[in-house]
Amino acid sequence: MLDIKTRLANLKRPQLLSKAAQHGVKDYRRKTHLPRVLQGPIPAKHHAILVTLCDLENHINTLRKTRDAAYSAARHVEVLIALIAEYQRHSEKGA
Repeated sequence: MLDIKTRLANLKRPQLLSKAAQHGVKDYRRKTHLPRVLQGPIPAKHHAILVTLCDLENHINTLRKTRDAAYSAARHVEVLIALIAEYQRHSEKGA
């Protein structure tokens, strides 16, 4: 399995999704947004949060690529924002 840094470096998403997520990161509030994004229990370890977000984003991206009716661009951006913000938080702590 690839490490988180490699997984994120290999993400190739449409520019509109990426730009929207990058703009949203400044408004990200972990206590408010993370529980809503994960829609379930929040893992205790930060690495586990990142893995969960990566897996969730990958699933949503698969819905996008297959043009599944369940796909939501707003949800996709929300997950990307959380993923970017949590990775930045992880990186700042030197973990």
